[in-house]
Amino acid sequence: MPPFASARPWRPALPGARLEFATRALLIPAAVLLLASVVLMAGSGDQWLADQLYRWQGSRWALKDAWWSSHLVHKGGRNLSFLAAALVMLALLRTWFNASWRPLRRPLSYLLMAVALSSGLVSLLKSWTHMDCPWDLERYGGLRPFIGLFESRPVALGHAACFPAGHASAGYAWLAIYFFMLQVRPQWRWPATLSVLVIGLVFGITQQLRGAHFLSHDLWSLAISWTVAVGLYLVMFEPSPSTATATATLPKAPGEHA
Repeated sequence: MPPFASARPWRPALPGARLEFATRALLIPAAVLLLASVVLMAGSGDQWLADQLYRWQGSRWALKDAWWSSHLVHKGGRNLSFLAAALVMLALLRTWFNASWRPLRRPLSYLLMAVALSSGLVSLLKSWTHMDCPWDLERYGGLRPFIGLFESRPVALGHAACFPAGHASAGYAWLAIYFFMLQVRPQWRWPATLSVLVIGLVFGITQQLRGAHFLSHDLWSLAISWTVAVGLYLVMFEPSPSTATATATLPKAPGEHA
């Protein structure tokens, strides 16, 4: 018997089912993202929260180089994500040599691709947006003025790559576990997804405490990862009305640099 005998075969979905799924799974989180972005980025919510964290640490980023935040959570968390990806690759390789594992080939491929695409897209956007980390800003003891996302950045300020949050994506990229589990063990999808959200929150909050990111940076990493997971699921699997209903309440909150 295969370890996950319930992996579902792929069948083309009807256009109506895809539209319903996309509407519920993407438009509702997009509305939440837009509202949160207005509050955090346009309404200076980012700076307000960072101000509180900065003052709480004695008007400095006292936790920037702490062992638990810098090594355990930041470096250790990144290594944990790499290890998880390696395990998925090994499991995928096994599907080519063990017939009982063959039903897992498409779900495992989906999971690995979603994680890689989410992390890669966040890294690409970081190189394009040229936004500074809080610890680089004059407001928090740094040397640079704050330049908004849509403002022109003076060449003299040099390169910056802090938006979206890279370290947060090491956790949130695994949100695709929801759809993986939906294919192979539906009853596990919520515990697995909640675990990923907790990990992403820990990564994100730790980086905010270090002065590496604003809250909106983490929120966008969450949104990008979820969008990639949904989009790839639409390509690789058949969404059903029940799937659309199940995902309607998924990611509505965030919480994380690399």
